[in-house]
Amino acid sequence: MSLTTSMTGLTEAEVAIRKAQGETNYTEEHSSRTVKDILVSNICTRFNAILGALLVVVLWLSSFHDAVFGIVLVVNSAIGIIQELRAKRTLDKLSIISASLVTVIRNSIRTSIPSAEVVKDDVVTVSEGEQIVTDGEVLAMAGFEVDESLLTGEAEAVTKKVGDILLSGSFVLAGEGVYRATHVGEYSYSSKLAAEAKKFSVVHSELQTSINTILRFVSWILVPAALLLFFTEKDNSNSLSAAMFATVSGLVGMIPQGLVLLCSVAFAVSVIRLGKRNVLVQELPAVETLARVDVVCFDKTGTLTEGPLGFNRLEVLEPSLPVDEALSAVAHEFAYSGEHMYVALSQAKKDPLWHVTATVPFSPKRRFSAATFENQGSWIMGAPEVLLEKVLSGQHLLSISANLARSGARVLLLAHTKEEVTNDSLPTLTAAGFVVLTEKVRHDAPEALKYFEAQGVSVKVISGDNPFTVATIAREAGLLATGEPVDARVLSENPEDLLKIMEEHSVFGRVSPQQKKAMIQALQKSGHVVAMLGDGVNDVLAIKQADVGITVGTGTSAAKAVAQLVLLDGTFATLPHVVAEGRRVLGNMERVANLFVTKTVYATLLVVSLGLLEWPFLLLPRQFTLIDIFTIGVPAFFLALAPNTKRYETGFLSRLMRFALPAGTVLALAVVVSVVLAKINIPVELPHIRTLATLVLSILGLYVLAALALPLRSWRGALVAAMAVGFAVAVTTPITQSFFALEVLPSTLLLQTGVIILCAAVVLHVLWTLTRAHIKI
Repeated sequence: MSLTTSMTGLTEAEVAIRKAQGETNYTEEHSSRTVKDILVSNICTRFNAILGALLVVVLWLSSFHDAVFGIVLVVNSAIGIIQELRAKRTLDKLSIISASLVTVIRNSIRTSIPSAEVVKDDVVTVSEGEQIVTDGEVLAMAGFEVDESLLTGEAEAVTKKVGDILLSGSFVLAGEGVYRATHVGEYSYSSKLAAEAKKFSVVHSELQTSINTILRFVSWILVPAALLLFFTEKDNSNSLSAAMFATVSGLVGMIPQGLVLLCSVAFAVSVIRLGKRNVLVQELPAVETLARVDVVCFDKTGTLTEGPLGFNRLEVLEPSLPVDEALSAVAHEFAYSGEHMYVALSQAKKDPLWHVTATVPFSPKRRFSAATFENQGSWIMGAPEVLLEKVLSGQHLLSISANLARSGARVLLLAHTKEEVTNDSLPTLTAAGFVVLTEKVRHDAPEALKYFEAQGVSVKVISGDNPFTVATIAREAGLLATGEPVDARVLSENPEDLLKIMEEHSVFGRVSPQQKKAMIQALQKSGHVVAMLGDGVNDVLAIKQADVGITVGTGTSAAKAVAQLVLLDGTFATLPHVVAEGRRVLGNMERVANLFVTKTVYATLLVVSLGLLEWPFLLLPRQFTLIDIFTIGVPAFFLALAPNTKRYETGFLSRLMRFALPAGTVLALAVVVSVVLAKINIPVELPHIRTLATLVLSILGLYVLAALALPLRSWRGALVAAMAVGFAVAVTTPITQSFFALEVLPSTLLLQTGVIILCAAVVLHVLWTLTRAHIKI
């Protein structure tokens, strides 16, 4: 039966007073960034400040034509803000749906409220799987055990008695309790634990680290490049305004304006897309990490299976005992805990109303529960492998249990002793009967498992149930298991031995919470990126340890507090879409980053080389804008949001440099060679040279785009063709020719430049081949 108390709790008036005094459990942490944070992060950036300053200089020295990049600057920031606001709305709505409620006693009535509405001195009731949301003092308990591992790192269960202190962030491992909230909100020991798990995080990841490295390099080189360009132009023109304008022209090309924006937009769009599939992204880096996942670990119950357990039958082993009545009494005694097996049995059996004198609630560690009844002795129900160790001649019964488990049934042993059971130690037992329960495999599990197999992602099922039961369920779900099912009780604690077993087998039963965590650690140490999907209190340590922790909306509050992703509707088939979303983001961001960094490389080399050659800078800001539109800006937006299912691998920055450095160097060299030959063979003026540089960079930029967009037989080919046609129209139409300051070039110069462009394309192909540059398609 559920723990009962005579406590009345606070009155409504007392609650109102505490709320007025600010003594609530509300914190300023949000599941997403505030509107202010979004505005500041998208507007007040280092490069926005630099580009803003350059825009002011251009408007002061030149016409609106060369200030077009200012419009792009505003549009970029606006797109980023709009997408992040949409993502914020999605996250906030999903967080409300996912939020776990807390049961408090007020005016002698139990009521469920959001955890943020708990006030100081509230009387809170908790049971197995629920998280402690405030610090408190235990007022009443029944078999009350708490896991504080998320706070202390110690995985051992801590038994709590009346008067003991509870810490927020811990969770109930077994039994139930009532406590008085002593410290709430920001004053509690771990007030930010659950909030941090739901916080909208700016991505701190390989992707963001690589981009930040690039941005830091550009920042360092901007000042010396600007000084070199300024003094070169000053010497050439002897004009301060001309030198300032040329310097601005060079710096505008060096800054990768849209790279950070597209990164933010890609992740924000992912949040929105996943939100539409009822997936709550509690930590944004999880989207990126998903792209690298190569091992997915599942608990069985609640993940591979769905719905309530069904009571199949009771196989009586000792007819002289009241086995059926005892099963009913035990089931009804522990049904309050919400454990599926007790709920299923209590619904199938009528309560005999035996009087209980002592209980030991079920916990993943001991794998059994026990209740002592007046005049009926103690009845214990749990894993046959555990209880039969205390039964004389238990080996024969163990083989019977294994045969039952091979059918896919969940098998429990009901045992009896005349002695009172009050702790983990068990006396000699009498096997009374096997309790056979049935589970239903999720209808959408086979589709998801088939997806992971096709994508080369290993699947491991790690469950606390009998390994034969787990293997049968996994097989019914469509898992192509490797090796025989493993009983985790005999596994070595040595990480190397554990890893070998993990690599050779797919199904593991009788796995303790600590072993689940150790299994994931072993896989991680060998270089695997691991996702863990579970819903129960016994999965919390593993979910927290995994690179990506996933739970379902019906999971325990403790599981949801530490998971990075929550499948709100519990639909298993959603998981492939979640993994695919991560792959889409990173694969596409690698493509577009190559475009931006290639431009930064060639613009930087042009600034430096022209400064050293004491030549005037070759391009106007408006001409850089023209190049950007057709070779980077528009195509990058489409490529960043395109489908992409290939598993991502580490090494983003090295691959980026292997592609972009040769590309940028060849493009810069092609411009210099074209200009030198034009000056030698065909005397031309500066406006013609600027047009020539624009053509070379644009055409070779389209070639780079085509290399990144492969295979071109898909819509990507149409995108490249559209950009090429758009550029051709822009350079041949009188209005746009005038706007971008483009001149008509002699046919001889065009032919000569065409040969240089062709040679540059060949050199690029050779360099990419030699440096093994490749893009994740």
